[in-house]
Amino acid sequence: MSLKTIAHKAKVGYGVFREMGLIAFLIVLLQFVQKHTDKRYRGKAVKLYSKAWLDIITGPSKSRKSPKKRPKTQSMTLNWLMPPPGKGSGGHVTIFRFIQALENAGHTCRIYLHNAGPKSDVNRVREIMGDSFPAVKASMKWLKLGEEMDEADGVFATSWETAYSVNVSGAAFKKFYFVQDFEPYFYPVGSQSVLAENTYRLGFFGVTAGAWLAKKLKTDYGMRTDYITFGSDSGIYKYQNNSVRKEVLFYARPYTERRGFELGLMALEIFHRRHPDYAINMVGYDVSKYRINFPYNNLKILEHQELNEVYNRCAAGLLLSLTNMSLLPLELLSSGCIPVINDAENNRLVSDNPYLAYSDCTPAALADKMSEVIAKNNLIEFSKQASISVQNDSWEESGKKFVEIVKREIDGK
Repeated sequence: MSLKTIAHKAKVGYGVFREMGLIAFLIVLLQFVQKHTDKRYRGKAVKLYSKAWLDIITGPSKSRKSPKKRPKTQSMTLNWLMPPPGKGSGGHVTIFRFIQALENAGHTCRIYLHNAGPKSDVNRVREIMGDSFPAVKASMKWLKLGEEMDEADGVFATSWETAYSVNVSGAAFKKFYFVQDFEPYFYPVGSQSVLAENTYRLGFFGVTAGAWLAKKLKTDYGMRTDYITFGSDSGIYKYQNNSVRKEVLFYARPYTERRGFELGLMALEIFHRRHPDYAINMVGYDVSKYRINFPYNNLKILEHQELNEVYNRCAAGLLLSLTNMSLLPLELLSSGCIPVINDAENNRLVSDNPYLAYSDCTPAALADKMSEVIAKNNLIEFSKQASISVQNDSWEESGKKFVEIVKREIDGK
């Protein structure tokens, strides 16, 4: 370790000691020593040695202030605590949609980025985001170790790690949990799955993406919840191809277990053997390093307009989700591409659109359903009607409901 690195570590340690006291400093020091001397802590467990770790063991603030009563005619101020957005992050796009909805309704939002590192830079985050996210006026800053968010009418945790940071905060605000997926399923059964699950018992009010999560959190954890419905941006995703489509697509996310990458590849291999004349497009990630036993177009991560072009070339799209439903099915429908989806409550409770092609979650059944879709005699007209079916499923309407939910809970109605 270089002298420069040692000096930086010492400076960080002094900052922890000054801001949080001797106990916090000793905890951080112990974690540092463990992480650098024990091979078990290299790689997969490093993520836990962070702000989230300290927040978990600290527990709720004993000096927590109660939110001040706000005149019901007055605009609200909301804080959002989130991991930094990355390119292609659909979850962050959704968050920014609802920040935008609050701002359009006359309310103020502040964005706090979670778990700042030594080189954390807001300008760099904004540069990565580019124009791929809904435009918002909200301020943005890192929530550094030992810092507190400004008081507000409400604060939104947006992931399990941020939920612990909201829990320990002593600032005055109503605590919300914006839940887009069931995060315990993101991990093997173990420490992280349990820590994620425990956040649903912290007493926050949950606003969920779709009805499945609202039902699950209420039934399994007694959490108070309400939900917003999924929308489709018809300004971006639109029906533009009225001819025969000889392509299909797969939402390929090999590092995201809940997207069933291997199941999808098996289904597509079967499909390709039956229909070798159909081009197969992989979207969502660079899959060039994976062994794939059929020809395909590796389209990686695309911008929204580029996605619309691909959707309009495809007759069917294979979209697997083993937790909460993906945002993509309604987008595909809007472009006239029929989504083939694994049949389960986590998907059906989110959307009952009749043009979604639900299938048993086996490779053979998924390939059968894709073959069934492309073999429809009236597929062009069917695709056109599928696009029409989602024209009223707008994010604008979901945003209005979201604002109503937040205002209702803060005003105590």
